[in-house]
Amino acid sequence: MNRGTVVVIGGGLAGMAAALDCRERGYSARLLEARPRLGGATYSFTRGDLLVDTGQHVLLRCYTAYLDLLRRFGAADGIRLQQKFRVPVLSPGAASASLTRWNLRAPAHLAPALLSYRRLNVAQRVRAARTALALRGIDPLDPAIDEKSLGQWLRDQGETPRAVDALWGLLAVAALNAEPDDASMALAARVFRTGLLENSDACDIGVPQRPLSELHGEAGRRTLLAAGVDVRLRCKARAIRRGPKGFQIPVEEQAGASVLDADSVVVATPHPAAAALVDELPVRGSAEWSRLSSSPIVNVHAHFDRAVTDVEMAAVLDSPVQWVFDRTRISGARRGQYLALSQSAAQQEIGMRTEELREIFLPALRELFPAVGKANLLDFFVTREPHATFRQAPGSAALRPSANTDVPGLVLAGAWTATGWPDTTEGAVRSGIRAAEVVDAEQRARTSVEVTA
Repeated sequence: MNRGTVVVIGGGLAGMAAALDCRERGYSARLLEARPRLGGATYSFTRGDLLVDTGQHVLLRCYTAYLDLLRRFGAADGIRLQQKFRVPVLSPGAASASLTRWNLRAPAHLAPALLSYRRLNVAQRVRAARTALALRGIDPLDPAIDEKSLGQWLRDQGETPRAVDALWGLLAVAALNAEPDDASMALAARVFRTGLLENSDACDIGVPQRPLSELHGEAGRRTLLAAGVDVRLRCKARAIRRGPKGFQIPVEEQAGASVLDADSVVVATPHPAAAALVDELPVRGSAEWSRLSSSPIVNVHAHFDRAVTDVEMAAVLDSPVQWVFDRTRISGARRGQYLALSQSAAQQEIGMRTEELREIFLPALRELFPAVGKANLLDFFVTREPHATFRQAPGSAALRPSANTDVPGLVLAGAWTATGWPDTTEGAVRSGIRAAEVVDAEQRARTSVEVTA
């Protein structure tokens, strides 16, 4: 059955989810990706004997749409989910602390963790527990809430600067790629409510156990091809134009330039590219998408000739390091230990040379793990994601478009669209699913009108 032709532009998680769902709904689906691979910003590359992910990704058990897509890809076993949320929190020269949920009903499951968190004093812990309860009353979809920053809201609750840094910011910076004063309170509320407060196991952390190119790009491509999606790599869409019966899309690929016809088009690219693609069409608000801007992430990679820590994953306070991950086994390292440091909201680090970052982060690692001082450094390198996420700032909700546009048949997808979620793998997949729903609803409406006429 062919209910119409859908062209999906962009082969990231949003585009793959949209193409797969459209195909399963009976549409002829074609997925265009300018790169030689699928997966968008989540991919891997080889450096020596290491298989390196461009960035360290984690997820929560509440990422239900993303986990379901991995199951459809046959790659769900590539994620290791904690049985119970636990985040070790390291600080130079201090005993390790941790945030650990208890096997209690929400929100009581986090009360013992907050009240025993040694990085805060007793008064700060009690205040944090009260703030957590206040968060349950925040509506993430309230436009007025989106206009306020997380930092300001926390101060309104009486949170101290130390509590903001050592607890709320510790989690929010990683989730929103923004410091508390630069982060939308609405998106922060989504993170804390859905991820931490509504269900006791929603916050359990998942860490990929396979390189991202394998988990997303390769597994996704196999699934899409098996479903009958026409996947075209190294195929760049130049524009989207009205055609005699639908849309026409000029493309460039290895075989040369051509024009593709489509009944519906899903634009699943980052927002700057999406704005350029729809420039010839009357899409309201597209000129404002640039105001979403972007926020960078920097990943620092250090490979030592021996093990320097038994920590698999930890958050870090009072240090230049934000989060540290042991990537030794996942990367296929044949010797020593390979650590990856994930630095969010990295506006300062993004413009620094590798040598400068080495002078900062190697001493920081020695402060955290004294064994670093006795180890030989086999490799040190940096990966930079200048546009890792859109800037999830106060007021950003008003700039995020819905999947529907003013042009029937033209649909938007991507974590930057109005999913109600932060810019995460979950938001990306949800946007692709929503795009397929809109394509189907609009096509059914057009068919109904044609039959009636």
